Amino acid sequence: MKDIALPPLRPAAQVMRLARMGAGFPTRLSFLRCLTRRLAREGAELRRPVWQIDAEGYGHAVYTIALGGHDYSLVAVSSPLADEDRSDRVIATAWDTAYVLFDGIPGPEDIARITANAPLQEAGRFGPRDLVLSRANKSVRLFGHIVEHLRAGQQPDRDQIDAVGYLMRTTAVYGNGKFGIADRALIAGRPGLQGPFAAEMLTVWMIRTFTHDLVEHLGGAPLDPDLKRRLGIGNSTGLGMAPFLVSHPVLLNNWIAARETALARVLAMPDISPEARARLHTLALRAAQHLADWRVPDPRAQGEIAQTAREWPQVIAAVAQGSPSQILAATDALSVQTQELTVALLLEPFGEVIDDLAETMADTAPPTPLPPDTVEDLRARIAAQFGWALALDFDDPAHLRRFWYVSEEKNEPRLGDRFAEPGAERESPLDIARRVQALHRALPERGPLRAFREAHPQHEMALARVLLADAHPYSEIQDNLLADTTRPIDMLRCKLAFFGATGFDPKSDLWTRVTLCRGAPLPEDLSTPLADDWWLRASA
Repeated sequence: MKDIALPPLRPAAQVMRLARMGAGFPTRLSFLRCLTRRLAREGAELRRPVWQIDAEGYGHAVYTIALGGHDYSLVAVSSPLADEDRSDRVIATAWDTAYVLFDGIPGPEDIARITANAPLQEAGRFGPRDLVLSRANKSVRLFGHIVEHLRAGQQPDRDQIDAVGYLMRTTAVYGNGKFGIADRALIAGRPGLQGPFAAEMLTVWMIRTFTHDLVEHLGGAPLDPDLKRRLGIGNSTGLGMAPFLVSHPVLLNNWIAARETALARVLAMPDISPEARARLHTLALRAAQHLADWRVPDPRAQGEIAQTAREWPQVIAAVAQGSPSQILAATDALSVQTQELTVALLLEPFGEVIDDLAETMADTAPPTPLPPDTVEDLRARIAAQFGWALALDFDDPAHLRRFWYVSEEKNEPRLGDRFAEPGAERESPLDIARRVQALHRALPERGPLRAFREAHPQHEMALARVLLADAHPYSEIQDNLLADTTRPIDMLRCKLAFFGATGFDPKSDLWTRVTLCRGAPLPEDLSTPLADDWWLRASA
């Protein structure tokens, strides 16, 4: 691609709007896909040196895998849990299973410590060799269905598996130093874990194998491999994840920039080979089946899915004869969700063209850009990068109703009503648009910037965001996060799609259920083409 001029990347004004961010789909650059490619490339083998699970399904197991020259081990603990104690809420204090990803191969003392502390989660004691902490609850009905059928010498019903998609659902996958576990900086430079959330995705993929092994252990018979591939790991994600995209602007920029650069590379192709077109057609049919299978209770979300399903035949028709740019252009008058599914489709067959971009998605902590010398220069930068923010009317209560804060009870982000609830004086600094607008209004028409900064230090955060946006055009969500129309669910879906999640099932504007690793390769698949052919595969 070095010799081909790329078309302009889609502008931030288009792709950084919440409505489009909330229509994202996983791509071959999603973190789980990057992980399984790496595992396959290295010939990684998942081993299970410890299986101390009793006839009731309780006890512990250890799984070990080598990645990038280092061993990592998942210590999985299964415990009795009363039905009334099973909850998706972050405030829960007991779970069916708990997990720690350990740096290396744990000895007996390590295993004893982890099995005692992992079920306690936040209340436990962890150390610098504990990389990731997680917990999960059973999907009781499906879990029981599969166990009963295996015990009867039968395979479970595929339709029931597809209706749920997972045996267990995580309520947290913690990394980066939380609750005493290792800080991200300790592993960020390691081969295989240098990508965003690589350790967390490795943990989820290994947890999935434990859930398969547990149901087979209780059922006393093997589960059909195709059915196992259709079973991922469920996840319940709430408001706590949303502020991440605001508090990590460079990381957000790098994720979006990688995807948009990948798209530009594909769109630069004047035509595609017959083999690639056949592959696109096969994948487009797979996507059509995914849309047909994707059913959620939320009326708004289901309406959007149904609209995309109605529009998708137009994309299939365009795939039959168009170039990549013509295929995408065929969606110009269609829904945003159809457009973003088409983007994901177009990236899928061209790994040799785009996979190197996975190496650009981490935040390597570049130096903060230097501020300009003059107020005039800063005003010009604000106008160029934050014109959308300057246009907002913060005198309108509707544009100021929400405020973000961190609860004392669980140290988790929450969203309040500024005009009906106390606490706005302690709101978190997610009001980037309001702060940049205030900076712009406070600036004189001209003069040295240093004098203004010395007299008005309250605007330093806004100044830093302007400088970042000037160097990283996709670093800001170009919507007002304080407006009463804000839907945090859009922020959640954006981030989860980059993880590789599917089956978005919003339960409100504040939380959603998804599935991770659904269709992903089993450990024995890593040496086969299935290792990197699982985009929407569970619908195939």
